[in-house]
Amino acid sequence: MTKIVPSVLAADILYLEDDVARIDDIGIDYLHVDIMDGVFVPNISYGPAIVKALYSAFSTPLDVHLMIQKPMQYIKTFADAGADIITVHVEAEGFEEMLDLMDDIGVKKGASLKPGTDISTLYPYLDRLDLILVMTVEPGFGGQKFMENMMPKIKALKDKGFKGIISVDGGINANTGKV
Repeated sequence: MTKIVPSVLAADILYLEDDVARIDDIGIDYLHVDIMDGVFVPNISYGPAIVKALYSAFSTPLDVHLMIQKPMQYIKTFADAGADIITVHVEAEGFEEMLDLMDDIGVKKGASLKPGTDISTLYPYLDRLDLILVMTVEPGFGGQKFMENMMPKIKALKDKGFKGIISVDGGINANTGKV
């Protein structure tokens, strides 16, 4: 089943509450919140205060994508702020320990990988993950062109029998969403 999970990054920050309310009213499954630190990726976005505000204002579950250098230090902070799913990058230091921490605090676990990272890197963890986020752009900036050559990663996950949510992030529009 296909689900549409809009990203807060696409909202107008001056009208964030109005933009999220509009999409919340149509009954979305999740709201994707990109957290960027300017180190792991070359841009800066939101912090736990935005997640907490979204959690308190809306009932839609929050899928928080940590594109930060030291996510281990912030997992509990974002979980406490209201994240339902926390997605960390397999390329980040201490990936397995982050999964253990998410188990301990009871938040759903997501993993993401940059386009240049082989999907097989996640194979040892498939039974521990609730969500895998396949990046179809280089993480860090919105508005990039969809990288169709990332689609075999989705097939590989299905072929391996991954039972969780397979999510795609970057360059999604009315045309690329059909791929």
